[in-house]
Amino acid sequence: MSQNPDKLNSSAEKLSGLEDDQEENLDNLDQSVRKRIRQSAPGSHRDDTPKSSPSRPVSIEELMETAKGVTNMALAHEIVVNGDFQIKPAELPEHSLEKKVRDIVHKAFWDCLEAQLKEDPPTYDHAIKLLGEIKESLLSFLLPGHTRLRSQITEVLDLDLIKQEAENGALDISKLVTFVIGMMGTLCAPARDEDIKKLKDIHEIVPLFRAIFSVLDLMKMDMANFAVSSIRPKLMQQSAEYERKKFQEFLEKQPNSLDLVTKWLQEAADDLAKLGHEMLPPHSSDGATGGTSALCFTAVQNQAYLKLLKWDHMNRPFPETVLMDQTRFLELQLELEQLLVVGTVLLVTFSAAGPALIDVPGFTENIKSIVKVLLTGMHLPSFNLKESLATVGEKVCAEVNSCLCQHGFTPFSAEREAVLKGQIQAVASPDNSICKLIDSRIQKFLENHLASSHQKSLPAIPGGLGPIQRELEEIAAKYIRLVNYNRMVFSPYYDAVLGKILTKEESQIVGKSEES
Repeated sequence: MSQNPDKLNSSAEKLSGLEDDQEENLDNLDQSVRKRIRQSAPGSHRDDTPKSSPSRPVSIEELMETAKGVTNMALAHEIVVNGDFQIKPAELPEHSLEKKVRDIVHKAFWDCLEAQLKEDPPTYDHAIKLLGEIKESLLSFLLPGHTRLRSQITEVLDLDLIKQEAENGALDISKLVTFVIGMMGTLCAPARDEDIKKLKDIHEIVPLFRAIFSVLDLMKMDMANFAVSSIRPKLMQQSAEYERKKFQEFLEKQPNSLDLVTKWLQEAADDLAKLGHEMLPPHSSDGATGGTSALCFTAVQNQAYLKLLKWDHMNRPFPETVLMDQTRFLELQLELEQLLVVGTVLLVTFSAAGPALIDVPGFTENIKSIVKVLLTGMHLPSFNLKESLATVGEKVCAEVNSCLCQHGFTPFSAEREAVLKGQIQAVASPDNSICKLIDSRIQKFLENHLASSHQKSLPAIPGGLGPIQRELEEIAAKYIRLVNYNRMVFSPYYDAVLGKILTKEESQIVGKSEES
């Protein structure tokens, strides 16, 4: 039993019916994220942002329309950037009023069905209605070309004939249910084979009906997710245009919605100026500076994207154009912070052990595994990094000595162990020079990745990062995917903002040169 790729069209139709549940889930996720990483009130930051057009009063209707547009945009964005995106059934809270009401209504319905079937003679009104719903569900899984299956379903589940059989006492409901289960097994995905098998073990009609509808709901979900995965490659360009359109509509209603973006890009431009980068295009008599300006724009954008990996999420609101990806950038930031500690511990360990253990199979992975386990939860408020690194030092020294003995080398003396433990504990210090070195090389690697994101060849891994190369490249791949898609959607806005910023900088430099 397999899932037919031709189900794509019918599956796509299911998306509209399931979209509301997913939008609600995304909205709840966004609210929880904002509560966790933007605890300070936005109003406390707005005073520091550049002032543009004043915001105008808006009606409730406009706010609701805007909110719906943002929610739809978030859903399209999630499908494109999240390779693991899946539509899932809404889970009601265990003790919520809504769940209690739903359970009571469902119980009343199934109790009524059971009572009808126990009458003498049985009454099949509810059962026939359920068979009609099952028939519609089965037909909805088919494409126009599935004529044989459509004929079978239509012939066996002929409601008029079923009603006549019920009136004459000749209805064999078990036979119909057996046909339904067999057809479900033909149409379901392989992942549902076990669910179909369990249906065959249920012999009471009412529990069987309930189980059939439960599996049908799962099959609808499977079809919708299959449609999503099938159209994702073709969806990216359309989604980018859709997001850009929705953001433009939002911008027209709230003209100051690029304030945080402007400040973010301005800070990136200032950072590059401090680093001594050549930001401004050289003066030329014909004014042909387009190519150089593009390089300047790209350099500032890349610096801005790098700043997102060092963002103070607790005290600074995120720029508007990357707000939907704030959780993703935060996750990457936390992964990099942990990887920084792991990389530093590895570098310190190899420096202390010398070349003896560098090529020992499995040694690096063992050390990484030890450090990662002991650093689990390092971003929680209750986590004590210094104490954890003390434990890391003990475990690492034990692993180093064990490996040295196994390969015929002299184990560490107590003095060398104390030195290594002290160096590992020193990683907790913000001023640790080795930690700063690893961090700068990680940032340089990501910067080179950004610069070569459209090239086939990947940048070389900087020295000292070899032991964490695999993890770093995985993070870089996720990071570049986010950046490239964001750039695809919002580059017109970035170009407009940067044009003003760089023109202003150029005017200031020209003015200073004329004064001198």
